[in-house]
Amino acid sequence: MKLAPVFSKVLIANRGEIAVRVIRACREMGISTVAVYSELDRDALHVRLADEAYALGGQTAAESYIDAEKLLDVIRRSGAEAVHPGYGFFSENSDFARAITEMGVAFIGPGPDAIDVMGDKISAQHAAERVGVSGVPGTTDILTDPQQVVDFGDRFGYPVAIKAAYGGGGRGMKVVESADEAADALESAQRESLAYFGRDECYMERYLTKPRHVEVQLIADTHGNCVYLGTRDCSAQRRHQKLIEEAPAPGIPAEILTAMGEAAVEVARGCDYVNAGTVEFLYSDGEFFYLEMNTRLQVEHPVTELVTGVDLVELQLRVAAGEPLPFTQDDVVIEGHAIECRINAEDPAGGQFLPSPGPIRSLRVPSGFGTRWDGGYESGDEISQYYDNLVGKLCVWGRDRDVAIARMVRALEELEIEGIATVAEADLAILGHPDFRAVEHSTKWVEQVLDLSGVGGAAAATDGAGSEPKVERNVDVEVNGRRFAVRVFVPESQVGAVAAGGGATPRPKRARGAAAAGAAAGSGRVAVPMQGTIVKVLVEVGQTVAAGDPVVVLEAMKMENNVAADVDGTVTEVSAAAGDSVAAGDVVVVIEPAG
Repeated sequence: MKLAPVFSKVLIANRGEIAVRVIRACREMGISTVAVYSELDRDALHVRLADEAYALGGQTAAESYIDAEKLLDVIRRSGAEAVHPGYGFFSENSDFARAITEMGVAFIGPGPDAIDVMGDKISAQHAAERVGVSGVPGTTDILTDPQQVVDFGDRFGYPVAIKAAYGGGGRGMKVVESADEAADALESAQRESLAYFGRDECYMERYLTKPRHVEVQLIADTHGNCVYLGTRDCSAQRRHQKLIEEAPAPGIPAEILTAMGEAAVEVARGCDYVNAGTVEFLYSDGEFFYLEMNTRLQVEHPVTELVTGVDLVELQLRVAAGEPLPFTQDDVVIEGHAIECRINAEDPAGGQFLPSPGPIRSLRVPSGFGTRWDGGYESGDEISQYYDNLVGKLCVWGRDRDVAIARMVRALEELEIEGIATVAEADLAILGHPDFRAVEHSTKWVEQVLDLSGVGGAAAATDGAGSEPKVERNVDVEVNGRRFAVRVFVPESQVGAVAAGGGATPRPKRARGAAAAGAAAGSGRVAVPMQGTIVKVLVEVGQTVAAGDPVVVLEAMKMENNVAADVDGTVTEVSAAAGDSVAAGDVVVVIEPAG
């Protein structure tokens, strides 16, 4: 017999793959869904699948998905009874959760007080220590001066990790190898943290040189029940962000995995935690250290679902509605092995993992026994530079780890994505490496050991393919005799070319497209490798630079990238400024080679 839905209408305060995941779970439970969208996401998959959709306006996340007043207004207008925040954006923002709760709307996540404790990674360290769970040596002081980083490094040694106090997932995290890097690293970490989480507070801790990243999934209800659903290993990373996750964590004695699970439950109970959450640990030489708690659903939750048979999103909804957990810790059984490969729009060539935004010309996903695809895009959709670059998650289940690896290799070989570069070839290189198969990799392994020199992830030329640009038009329409003034967005070809406006900028014009072809390596014409936004210019005309010196900082898909000089010489032209949007191949700095 089908159970009655726990809510009549749920608003998903997110976009992309996670919004699609929640919409599908709600549909299975008979719950009506409300989507929100930015200007760029008007035709996105999550908008197409939802029962209702509301425009937020704007392009960037700050102008849309993390504009609290806009979201609260949509919640009121839509009549939603509950809000699922997904991950990222407002998922770990206690002010947002509190505002929703005060409206009488359920927040599908932990209470604001728990987010305050665990969403702030500094107070989370204190909370873990109070229940006897120890972390990596670090400081709980908010960083205000790079000298604090230098002093810490002098005392405890380098490298030092600067981390976002109100974030996770590697966003806003920078590793400082020496005192000379402290100032730039802190500034960059603060910028990334502000862009992705809306707050720029950072803290620091000792950076272990060869740890594994192991996490524990837990779920707690409002009746005092809290259970953990096994472990996940997330050690295959680049830029401190995960590429491949697997469950359960392999190669660790069962008694240590149990101790991790029990420690995670203690941490959760210590802050009266409710709903789904993840406690993360670093594992090294037979010991584990508390890292942080993520007060939300994790990107990699599908691998836990595959080995436990538990639908975590359904559980989240039921717990938020006040239902007790339908099982105890003794009922949790881990069967087989699951692997998830994140398919990000990045070019892994040479281990650079450069963002690769653009239109998806064609997307064909694999199927077959034990194979699952959680995606946020379809053929014809576009990956924007303004958002996270996760296209989707390819997941497999096997009766053991070897079978799961073989199944994932087969699935990746079936996956076809045209129009953008993806990390799929890097995933295959990881899965096929003897270190990974022997569980001898660590969080630094991809960047320090894995050879990706032969990987060619460049996107196929689109020749203008993809969605035709749309133009806004204001029109009057009549419905049942009532007049409405509405905005419509129609293909550009139907209304003619739109004249460009705006005044000229008193800077040299950047070379674009074919004109940028002269920006070859070693030419002195420094071009950006991808579409993005210039956040900082590091040189000026007349300055002497050496090959390899950074000249601008480029942000693409919420990640900062240094663009470096390709020759020794003197800067003769700077054609970009902070805040400028640039396309792949744009020449931003010209250098007269020395000699």
